[in-house]
Amino acid sequence: MPALYAKIAVLLHTQASQASQMPTHSLRFFFNHYWRPFPVLVAAGALSAIYFGLTGTVWAVTGEFTRLGGQILHLAGVDTGDWAYFKLVKIQGGTLSRTDGWIVWGMFIGALITVLLSNSFKIRIPQQRRRWVQALAGGIVAGFGARLAMGCNLAAFFTGVPQFSFHAWIFIVATGLGTLLGTRLIKNRWWKGRPTLTKGKAAATPPGSLRIQPVVGGLLALGYACLIVYFFVSGLRPLGIAALFGAMFGILIERGQICFTSAFRDLWIMGRAVMSKAIIAGMALSAVMTIIVISVYGLSPITQIAAPSTFVGGLLFGLGIVMATSCETGMMYRLMEGQVLYLVVFIGNIAGATLLAYAWDHLGIYNLLVAPGEKINFVSSIGPTAAIVVTLAMLGLLYAYTLFHEKRHLSASLMAARA
Repeated sequence: MPALYAKIAVLLHTQASQASQMPTHSLRFFFNHYWRPFPVLVAAGALSAIYFGLTGTVWAVTGEFTRLGGQILHLAGVDTGDWAYFKLVKIQGGTLSRTDGWIVWGMFIGALITVLLSNSFKIRIPQQRRRWVQALAGGIVAGFGARLAMGCNLAAFFTGVPQFSFHAWIFIVATGLGTLLGTRLIKNRWWKGRPTLTKGKAAATPPGSLRIQPVVGGLLALGYACLIVYFFVSGLRPLGIAALFGAMFGILIERGQICFTSAFRDLWIMGRAVMSKAIIAGMALSAVMTIIVISVYGLSPITQIAAPSTFVGGLLFGLGIVMATSCETGMMYRLMEGQVLYLVVFIGNIAGATLLAYAWDHLGIYNLLVAPGEKINFVSSIGPTAAIVVTLAMLGLLYAYTLFHEKRHLSASLMAARA
């Protein structure tokens, strides 16, 4: 009997030990592994539709970049009161009093929280000085193009398409062409420069930093949760919703390493279509959920102008994000990971958007490229049912083209290997 009791005691102790370790293992799996793009982008598409249903506004970032640029000019003493573009994007209050502001800062904070909890924050500085210039130039071109087209990749892929705005399809085609041009540009030796050789191994992250990062991440998450609760209990419900969804978007893009630049660049250069197919799947789900929200709640879909500016803006945006090696979403989570270069991309985005705001009426951009266009929405043009059918069919064609390009590149690679 004593032997039996001893065996039972050992068994119970082992089970208790395993049970106590399960949450730790689960957390390690949750934060120490990147998530597959497909479920991440499907979740992002669903959240985008839900956010629209709750607020009547959309997931976007570069509009807020433009407002930040305008407010920086105001602080510098520049009178922007007669700038038509700033009137269009409605600069009212500060960035912390706008829902779009909390979408942006929430994305930064959500990404930083997961970076810290996963022990992956580390300051990284590029060794080639030319990278600073390329990042700034790419950020400016992308920011200018995004605002010329009235929105970046998010405003087209996860807002425009699910909102059934025709301008989004023009932007997607133009962005594809722009990224294709960009991949040709960055292949040049004068762009890449001489490779830099580093003697020895890169410095490891100090162990103390690894111990403190999850603590800081946990405290940041707790503080941010308290802020969201404060918004709700203070009657600032729109800000609370924006802050909450912004953080969730930030968590998703960081854990999924979601970057539209890599989606296009990998497809053109390597024929790798994992990210591209996931983006299309996310748009499809978001479109289905959005048409339900529109039908049930009677909301009007948000539509942007389809004009020559949409194509030119998309082309510049695609070129710029390849030059900068990152779109807006990629820039945000990479900056939170400690990659200092993307602070320059962020500054470039704001500068480019602000430059477009000046050129809009002062240099005649509006009259030349925007005025000839008009707002076209499939829901109002052909009805809700036809709108979702046409949108899903076009997404299906886009998915089929992606598969075709992927298989063609694979076949070419196999033939080259056999030669």
